[in-house]
Amino acid sequence: MRILSLQSGTSVDGIDVAVVDIDPVDESDRPVVRLTPVVARTVAWSDATRALLLAAVDGRSLTPAEFVRMDTLAGQEFAEAAAVAAEEAGGVELAVSHGQTLHHWVEDGHARGTLQVGQPAWIAERLGVPVLSDVRSADIAAGGEGAPLMGLFDRAWLAGEAAREGRPVATVNLGGIANVQIVEPDGGLIAFDSGPANALIDAAVSRATGGRQGQDTDGLLAATGRVDERLLRELLDHPYFSAPLPKSTGRETFDLALVDAAAARVGAEPALPDLVATLTSLTARTVADAVRSSSSHIPSRAIVSGGGTRNPALMRALAAVLGLHGVAVTSSDALGIDADHKESLLFAFVGFLSWHGVPADLPGTPAGRARVLGRLTLAPDSVPGRRLRGVAGLTLAADPALAVAGDRRTDERTIRG
Repeated sequence: MRILSLQSGTSVDGIDVAVVDIDPVDESDRPVVRLTPVVARTVAWSDATRALLLAAVDGRSLTPAEFVRMDTLAGQEFAEAAAVAAEEAGGVELAVSHGQTLHHWVEDGHARGTLQVGQPAWIAERLGVPVLSDVRSADIAAGGEGAPLMGLFDRAWLAGEAAREGRPVATVNLGGIANVQIVEPDGGLIAFDSGPANALIDAAVSRATGGRQGQDTDGLLAATGRVDERLLRELLDHPYFSAPLPKSTGRETFDLALVDAAAARVGAEPALPDLVATLTSLTARTVADAVRSSSSHIPSRAIVSGGGTRNPALMRALAAVLGLHGVAVTSSDALGIDADHKESLLFAFVGFLSWHGVPADLPGTPAGRARVLGRLTLAPDSVPGRRLRGVAGLTLAADPALAVAGDRRTDERTIRG
């Protein structure tokens, strides 16, 4: 099955689009599947749409008119990126659009709702295939966290390795937020958001440069700065880091207001390189703590993906902390999965599962309440039921029993369209 996936991460740095072939290798009702990437790229947002999305992500209030405009423009740009990739791949059978997350509502330690934008009808209209979207809400409605979803992919991918080695295998995705997955030797899964990855670093750089620079390119700022230990200790004292599992978070929790308040409490006024070095250390420390302490056994290695893998300072810091505990750190690139596009593969896999009616059993989902993820936007010519040429009229039965029986008596009124 050829599936196209679309998503834009919490940093709003572009549209990740991929086309993936996912095919069963046997005819059982629980097959091993083979995944073959066909196309994978990142397409830049237009400046105008990105500005709207960033304003919304950063908490600016939008009028209904502004929200509709943003949702529509994002959907159109997703559709354009999808159309180019689908044509290059020779067509697709299904599209999965995660959309752009604006807010992940967490209250009393649990997810209560989530909002992604990018109207999928534009994608369905452009591609002429069904589009699966809103892939987190069903799990939240069933009592789960709706995040992270990466554990679905990693359990299928790495359970065999963990069983052979008799030790857990960890994966880390360093997007705007960091998520950690631990695949246990018995097939068990631990998965949760550990805290910020690139979000605070990117925000600090963007603010200091007036938006001219949106990230710590090549980790150069962190490499030239010094960690402010007082500020780091204050940030590490945030209650999220000690909260019990399962848990999820987002930019609405970890933003610059949090950093500024922590700096004010300890009287710190770090220069930009020192602030970036401190925030880089915060990510490395919290990710490493999550990897080493979440399972009864320390994992043999941590396989890292996401945009943070392109930051040498962050990868060095993470490897140094985990190395103290005997955990080797490697990029997913070394294992044949492009670190920039692993999430794209995940969403294609989610589409395959949902298309075939497989519920997503996540660590935060209550027992027995795993749900098939997503909602489906039909393609212009798709028909899930029996195809009709139209409806000739509508009858209203005075007695509901007559309507059930299909009895067309004189006490019915017929409305002709």
